[in-house]
Amino acid sequence: MNDATLRDPAETAVRQCMGLEPDESCLVVTDDERRPIGEALYSVASAITDDSMIVQYPPGDQHGEEPPGAVAAAMAAADVVLAPTTKSVSHTRARTEANEAGARIATLPGITDDVFRTGLDVDYESIREHCEAMLDSVQDAEEIRVTSDQGTDITLSPGDREWQMDTGIVHEAGEMSNLPAGEVFLSPTTADGTIVVTGTMAPHGLLDKAQKIRIEVEDGYITQIDDDVIREQVEEAAEAVGEDAYNLAEFGIGTNVGVRQLVGSVLLDEKAGGTVHFAIGDDAGFGGDTDAPIHLDGILRQPTVFADGERIDLPETR
Repeated sequence: MNDATLRDPAETAVRQCMGLEPDESCLVVTDDERRPIGEALYSVASAITDDSMIVQYPPGDQHGEEPPGAVAAAMAAADVVLAPTTKSVSHTRARTEANEAGARIATLPGITDDVFRTGLDVDYESIREHCEAMLDSVQDAEEIRVTSDQGTDITLSPGDREWQMDTGIVHEAGEMSNLPAGEVFLSPTTADGTIVVTGTMAPHGLLDKAQKIRIEVEDGYITQIDDDVIREQVEEAAEAVGEDAYNLAEFGIGTNVGVRQLVGSVLLDEKAGGTVHFAIGDDAGFGGDTDAPIHLDGILRQPTVFADGERIDLPETR
């Protein structure tokens, strides 16, 4: 490990978040561009258990792309998996099947050294408390409405799908979290309205103050995207899976009050307290039924959220 400043966040990830034990196996999955973070995690893991391993492969072309078959098999055979990768493996069959086999998994998609240091410099027990409080506010609602001064006005229905928490504490077999963590999220059964992304959205990163991405939604599907790059990505995915690529996959509420400002990383920014995010594409890995090769998140600044008509308090970033 070349960068000693990655040691402390790696300790938080492996010891506090994953709770790795000496009698467990640990696999670190990384790629050519995220090797230093992978090595930091492996260094901590190998100090805890002799049954630790790191595997590396070339970065994928887009988020949600399946890892090589040998990597998928290794994930399913491990007790603990940490995956700092350039492109997300969160919404892949490999991750789902590894969870089903009993692995507890933390994915770190698009992680950078700075985001690793910032996002893991927090007490994750506190993050869990914020997640639980937010879950209490939304879990029984039949309708969620989100508005913003920038033009967002969308209403979604949870239906019979369950809200989930991404607390960063992954101590039970079969559990999964992003790291950095801190969100309460859902795959809605349907939604109608307008989303105006003003924060961060891949592949653009952090949007300029004057930049907005407008997305129209009808009956749970995207009908219009006014950004050429993102629209082309969705159209490309649609060539493989049809209308499933246009699925409104996710609504999430950030609960990580340790994230003090948006930095352009979807992984970190979607967790920031006081923000919400929506995603397009795949939701099969967290309660939905759409299997698509993309999962594109867009973060909204300063939204207002209503649960059955009652405004709810969002966590405030310090």
